[in-house]
Amino acid sequence: TRIADELAAQGYRVCNINYPSRHYAIETLAKDFVAPAIKACVQSNTADVHFVTHSLGGIIVRQLAVSMPDLSIGRVVMLSPPNQGSEVVDNLSSWTLFGLLNGPAGLQLGTDDHSVPKRLGAAPFELGVITGSRTVNPLLSLLIPGVDDGKVSIESAKLAKMRDFCVVPASHTFIMNKPSVISQTMTFLAQAEFDCHP
Repeated sequence: TRIADELAAQGYRVCNINYPSRHYAIETLAKDFVAPAIKACVQSNTADVHFVTHSLGGIIVRQLAVSMPDLSIGRVVMLSPPNQGSEVVDNLSSWTLFGLLNGPAGLQLGTDDHSVPKRLGAAPFELGVITGSRTVNPLLSLLIPGVDDGKVSIESAKLAKMRDFCVVPASHTFIMNKPSVISQTMTFLAQAEFDCHP
């Protein structure tokens, strides 16, 4: 990915982790797929591990913070995370096709108090959130209150105790490819704040 290439160019050791997001619950994805991949990639048990995530990936990092207290999480940049859940899930989770396309983890991303995003609580690490304000899916946007990126509203991306927040004119699916997003990501990893504010 472009972000991974830029991180590597800046001297970061990059672990690009893939996981079967449509086949397991969030807790299983974190424990059985992401955690072992981190342990295999990270060279030192004492080094801070920084994360750059997209969408569900942000929720998985929050799950890791709860289930892996020995993991030293450094700075985290989340791109379009459903930190307060998604109204799309609230409205479409009963549809069989939605469940098939999004899997068990997708069905855990509702906005009620029992959803995984709501249960995980505030950020226990230095967090910067970047989310989008443009949609390429106007039908889904009809289900989402306020300004959104086609899947997640600006308000839903926010999380208590985050260090900084940035809104860019991007859609959910392609936000990670925008040069401005890549630049803001590098800025936050370096100094724990964005420079997107007027």
